[in-house]
Amino acid sequence: MIHISDHIHPEPNDKATIVLKVDRRKLAKRRWRGEAEDGTEFGFDLVHPLADQHAFHESVSSIYRIEQTPENVLKIPFSEMKQAAYYGWMVGNLHFSAAFEIDHIIAENDPAVRQMLDRNEITFTETTTVFRPTIVSHGHSH
Repeated sequence: MIHISDHIHPEPNDKATIVLKVDRRKLAKRRWRGEAEDGTEFGFDLVHPLADQHAFHESVSSIYRIEQTPENVLKIPFSEMKQAAYYGWMVGNLHFSAAFEIDHIIAENDPAVRQMLDRNEITFTETTTVFRPTIVSHGHSH
């Protein structure tokens, strides 16, 4: 097993890319284990979590990169920024993360979020994508 403590910044080259697929929740952790698509095992003990597409190891012939796996999410369309802010607040008020795109919000596909959207008659669709929530703050209290 190869131990990894940080991501790397490889120089541009013609080396093959080998991916290690990992879900968002594991990717947010600092200590975890994973296996790349070529069978190489890695143990991660990180100062800061890695992110999708980060390179984390380079061999003589390959560069290893993280590939975050897509997940089921809710796509919530909006027509104006005020509506986007309100929908984002509603999702955040349930203590769920959201990602903001040009014309829609992406939220976790959780029963509580779905119920809130249904109750407020807010249109949404289910989709599958790599979810990269916006991180604004690391805590709050009531």
